[in-house]
Amino acid sequence: MSKTIDQAIFRNGEDYWQVAENIRDIYMSEGSLLTLLDFERVLDELDLYAFKNWQIGELVSGPVIGKYLVTCIFMWPEKLMPDPRGGRRLLPFDCEVKYKRTNMKVPMKIEDPSDYRPGTKKARLVEKKIWLVSITIPKALMSDIRTGSVELEDQDIDLADLDDAYEQDLDQDTYQNQEQAQNVQQQLQQPQQPL
Repeated sequence: MSKTIDQAIFRNGEDYWQVAENIRDIYMSEGSLLTLLDFERVLDELDLYAFKNWQIGELVSGPVIGKYLVTCIFMWPEKLMPDPRGGRRLLPFDCEVKYKRTNMKVPMKIEDPSDYRPGTKKARLVEKKIWLVSITIPKALMSDIRTGSVELEDQDIDLADLDDAYEQDLDQDTYQNQEQAQNVQQQLQQPQQPL
C-alpha cells in the first residue's frame, strides 16, 4: 500500500474521527452503499469470512469506484490480523489484496482529569497499532456474482441452475423419506402374529 493511501485515510492526528466521517459519507450516498453491498457479497460468496478474523474488519476508506475496479480499505487491531489465507482466496478471481501494519490515533478512555487534553474537554489521543488491508475487486466479478453466475476453471456456471439442482435432490430425498415413513407406519398398523 502506498504512502498516499495512508495520507488519504489519516490526513491529520485525529484519525479516529476521519474514519467515522468516511462511514457517515457512505451512508449519505446510496450509490456508495449499494456498491459496498455488492463488494461485501463478493467477499461472502468467495468464503472469505470462513478464515480467522476476517469478519471483524472495519471499513476505513472506500469504496473508491474506478472504471473497472472497486477498492476498499479495512482495519484490524494488530493482535487480530486477518488470516492471509483468506486474502489468497481472492487472488484467482483477479482481486488484489495488500497488507500494511501502521498506527492510528484513537481517544483514550477517560478515567481521571489527566486523561483530558490540556485546556479542553476532549480525551487525549493514544496510538494503537493496526493492520490495514486494501482489497481491490474487478467490477465484472461484482456484476457476475450479483446476477448469479461466476466463471470457475474456464467454465461458466449459472448459480440459479446449481440451486435448482440442489432443490431437486432435496425434493427426491424428501419423497424417499415420506415413502419410507409410510411403509413403516403400515408395518406398525398390521396386526402382529404371536411368536
